[in-house]
Amino acid sequence: MKYFYRIIPLIGLFACHGSEQKQTAADSIAIKSIDSASIARDITVLSSDVFQGRKPFTIGEDKTIQYLEQRFREIGLQPGNGDSYFQEVPMVELISKPNGPMVIKGKNGSVSLPYLDQYVIATRRVKEKVNVDNSELVFAGFGIDAPEYKWNDYEGLDVKGKTVVVMVNDPGFYDSTLFKGRTMTYYGRWTYKFEEAARKGATGVIIIHDILPASYNWGVVRSGWSKPRLDLQTADDNMSRAAMEGWITLESAKKIFELAGVPFDVTEKAKHPGFKAVPLGVTTSMEITNKIRKSTSHNVIAQLPGTDRKNEYIIYSAHWDHLGVGEVIRGDSIYNGAADNASGTAALLSLAKAFRNLPQQPKRSVLFIALTGEEQGLLGSEYYATHPLFPVKTTVADINMDVMNTFGRTTDITIIGKGQSELDDYAEKAAKKQGRTIIPESNPSGGWFFRSDHFNFAKVGIPSLYPGAGEHSLLHDSMWVQNHRASYGKDRYHSPFDQFDDTWELSGMVEDVRFLFDVGKTLANEERFPEWRKTSEFRSKR
Repeated sequence: MKYFYRIIPLIGLFACHGSEQKQTAADSIAIKSIDSASIARDITVLSSDVFQGRKPFTIGEDKTIQYLEQRFREIGLQPGNGDSYFQEVPMVELISKPNGPMVIKGKNGSVSLPYLDQYVIATRRVKEKVNVDNSELVFAGFGIDAPEYKWNDYEGLDVKGKTVVVMVNDPGFYDSTLFKGRTMTYYGRWTYKFEEAARKGATGVIIIHDILPASYNWGVVRSGWSKPRLDLQTADDNMSRAAMEGWITLESAKKIFELAGVPFDVTEKAKHPGFKAVPLGVTTSMEITNKIRKSTSHNVIAQLPGTDRKNEYIIYSAHWDHLGVGEVIRGDSIYNGAADNASGTAALLSLAKAFRNLPQQPKRSVLFIALTGEEQGLLGSEYYATHPLFPVKTTVADINMDVMNTFGRTTDITIIGKGQSELDDYAEKAAKKQGRTIIPESNPSGGWFFRSDHFNFAKVGIPSLYPGAGEHSLLHDSMWVQNHRASYGKDRYHSPFDQFDDTWELSGMVEDVRFLFDVGKTLANEERFPEWRKTSEFRSKR
């Protein structure tokens, strides 16, 4: 599950810790244009049933991007792609189905794993049928090749034709002296493990699910992998990817290791330096059939040109998409996505309006990008980052908004991935104006920095700020925020019940958006480029 209520709290709805006094009279009109009424209006529209859950390739997308274009025009921003507000994002929808249970065969018999209950499998290859024949399984630890950490699970291993079985997360989860300790690196993300196995030439890659290091239960894996999946279209139809990618439950992994005659405590050895991959001496075969549909989705992009540094860019980003129409739950099948992420999209529009209301345009250009396909794997941001409309080299920073604070003002602000870049310093200064502090996310082992659109900007070297709501309510008891998070996760997240609620305390969201306005305005009016910290894995990309 996403890091709940990720966006930073900002200058308050009313006095907001005295921050209004810190603003110039000339800027106050722009700041005050960020208000609860306009935010509520945009969330209400975008999350209404008329928008059908805003899934790409549907009428919901058509209505959403038309609404966003209309709002950007009303605000007075210029198109971001020549004379168009749209960037086409070619995608392919795959409905992958295996031909039955996963059967693992060895000298001492076989193990049969039922689909969805104990394993999930799919292919990114855009073919009607993908076959894997008698692929040998090899346990490759975490499936990581990280020279900067002197760690290579693939050292001396030829995986061509084989299926690697790997653990979730990275060694730092188990040993604080390794990698970044409990703060997950990208090497711990399941997306990396699939990518690296493909780079090594593996036929298949299977991740062993474990609740604590994964930070979510098997139901999340099952649900996500049982639905149609979108991916970006590629020139090679993803033939460079492994033929099959998937997960198995922890219990299933133990059965496979027992069949192989390999003690399961080998997974403990894999958590320490010097581990060598272990061939399991068992094989599997699989036939995966695909239903294929290619189409085009859209990022929506508007710009406010700068003055004397107009060829340098600040990006504000938020994803407009959600899950569309799906499984009926208690009589409702429309997954409205009010918090996730009509709230972030509404914040994006409010920021656009605030910048447009400034008495003097900023020195640098400011881009407002509503991204597609986040729920399908950060696809819109990946496409923009690899097909940028404005040069990456002169893009100063990305500030991303995903699931806003709807439970009121807080005394602190969460910076997800705190310590990655100098953008933390800008956030700290803006928070201080509000009388607040910045804090890291409470569970850094969850890898939250890699789970929203800012990550793809980071991957190409653009410093990225990913804020989340604070932990401590300004007006309520110490359990207020925790209770709201728990309620959202249990009852609304990725369900038909993520709907606009007129009891939401939008003062917190207003404060958050004004905070982000402060950070972006500072960046847009100076000459320096914020840098990645020396310890960041993205520093070399810059």
